[in-house]
Amino acid sequence: MGRSLTTIATLLFTALLVTGCGSTTVKSTAFEPLAQETALIPESRLLDVGVLTFDPGLDDVEEGQSLFPEVRNAESRYFADQLVETLQRSGAWGPVRVIPSGDTVVDLYVRGKILHSDGERLALAIEARDTSGRLWLDKDYEEVVSSYAYDGRRKSERDPFQGLFNRIANELLKKQHNLPPERAEELRLISELRFARRFAPDAYSGYLRENRKGELEILRLPAENDPLLARIERIRRRDYLFIDTLQEHYNAFSRRMDKPYQTWRASSYEDVIAARELQRQSKARLIGGIAAVAAGIAAATGDGSSQVGGMMAAGAGGMLIKSALAKKQEAQMHIEALAELGQSLEAEIEPQVIELEDRTITLTGNAEAQYEQWKDILQQMYETERGDI
Repeated sequence: MGRSLTTIATLLFTALLVTGCGSTTVKSTAFEPLAQETALIPESRLLDVGVLTFDPGLDDVEEGQSLFPEVRNAESRYFADQLVETLQRSGAWGPVRVIPSGDTVVDLYVRGKILHSDGERLALAIEARDTSGRLWLDKDYEEVVSSYAYDGRRKSERDPFQGLFNRIANELLKKQHNLPPERAEELRLISELRFARRFAPDAYSGYLRENRKGELEILRLPAENDPLLARIERIRRRDYLFIDTLQEHYNAFSRRMDKPYQTWRASSYEDVIAARELQRQSKARLIGGIAAVAAGIAAATGDGSSQVGGMMAAGAGGMLIKSALAKKQEAQMHIEALAELGQSLEAEIEPQVIELEDRTITLTGNAEAQYEQWKDILQQMYETERGDI
């Protein structure tokens, strides 16, 4: 009898010990400062940069990750705009804009995909290619922050993950520093010819060719006083003005989103930590409860005294299992709270009214839809310009 009670007591103690064990995670995030260009770069070498709205990563979710489409779709715009602002602050580029489509002709394209984002950890896949198609960068970036990043007593207004965007900008700056001056000028020419070829393929398709690597090369240059090219350049300037208008919308969206998003991030961070701890406790209590129930059932098959002890053990195990299920329900409540917070982060771009010489046009829909409509207008403008030559 004594041995049975001792065994039961040991099992119960082990089960309780399992449920009470804690864990400590130490996080250390090294903040990388933004490198800035100090030398004066000639205008002929300043590359225009287009950052496409990020892929929200809705079709490629990590196992165990809770994902809210409303939040991800908003983040896809917010992160693109944040990278634009970071690149602008580096002072190493020409105009840097969020662009709604890869059809926009710029000297350097930056694409991103959100791999993970929950307030504690941000992971992005970044690819950069120049206008010729040559790869500059293809890399995953990740940063983990501590609760200090959301401490309301901090005076700094720095984004919790600004160091990640600084790292991306710094690596692009290194690539730019390694670019020969003549290559930068060549890339600008390729962009110019690509834009011209889009509107007048018959006239300009012979100026560029694709090499074995799939990269564009210049075969020859148009005449210096080419009247058609001059007309197309005027259309390109109109295209840039339209993209600048869209950029204002992206900036306004980021400003509107910033406060609720940072609040969501801080709440998400707390919920991620709480959910992880609840899951740990739930799992531990469930294991401990099952062990105690099993021990109680085994002991209950013995003599009278061991049966009493067995029922006590089984009862204690049942309480642990019940506690584990309660912890799981509490974790689910945290996840549902995140979903409610994410509902307010969707953005719509207002209709744009475009004044042309002969008519007024209203563009509607999101940025991508408006740009598709704008491309049709540019084509009409080109046809009119060509008819005047």
